[in-house]
Amino acid sequence: MTTLASGTPGLSRDDGGERPVRLRHELRAVHALVHRDLLRLAGHRTHTALMLLHPALYLLILGGGLAALIPQSRLGVGYQTYLFPGILMMTVQTPAIMVGVRLITDRQSGYLRELLMAPVHRATLLLGNCAGGTLVATAQGAVLLGLAGAVGLPYDPLLLALLLAGMILASFTITALALALAVSLSRPETFHTLLGLVMMPLLFLSGGFFPLASLPGWAHTLAAANPLAYAVDLLRRCIALRVPDQASVSGIEWAGAPPPLFLEAGLLLVSGTLALLWAARRFNRPE
Repeated sequence: MTTLASGTPGLSRDDGGERPVRLRHELRAVHALVHRDLLRLAGHRTHTALMLLHPALYLLILGGGLAALIPQSRLGVGYQTYLFPGILMMTVQTPAIMVGVRLITDRQSGYLRELLMAPVHRATLLLGNCAGGTLVATAQGAVLLGLAGAVGLPYDPLLLALLLAGMILASFTITALALALAVSLSRPETFHTLLGLVMMPLLFLSGGFFPLASLPGWAHTLAAANPLAYAVDLLRRCIALRVPDQASVSGIEWAGAPPPLFLEAGLLLVSGTLALLWAARRFNRPE
């Protein structure tokens, strides 16, 4: 009986002893998927550099050109300073969305089927993809923080830490939403088409490029349901906490007043968590 118990996983330990082992297996799977994403980031340096060059050119060229046309009195800050949170959001959204694309291509290539053979929960694999995408997106956004001085912001450690925390939250939410969409689709072409229809309007309705107050009334309703708008507003208000002399125009408003800062952060966290839970439930269905 002792030999049987030691050779049978279900009888080898009591539940209290097996849970830590099971947890280590799950955490090891998450670590492996995050490590895979970091290796991909390090191995595709040219691609990563081009992805960072795009928002940097928007900030320096487009922002610099429009700064000469838009008076500072309209925004309370220079246009490049106003544009900076939107550019940070633009930087993190691309790698976060690519997690959804990779999930679909992994399914098509058969790599996902091999992953599903691992002795871990399916939800753990989805969590690993989400964690890896969040980390890669945040890392790329952190590089753009180096341009803070170019747009008139101080290199204040607390300010940079607040912006980094905001980007982590935004990256997690966008990655979770991308995964929630990817688990429902079977072709990457469909995923790209939907993103083309949805992401650009969401970005323009985020307040990252121009004030939401300048939009018509119906657009305010759409902006209030736009997670990117809350992310951009969160980053902009983090700047206002450390640079109070640079007053900024208002972003999201509820009944004529901005929602509390921590409520905006909580809404992003809840949105990302619910999207990830829904994706995990859908992902757990047998194919």
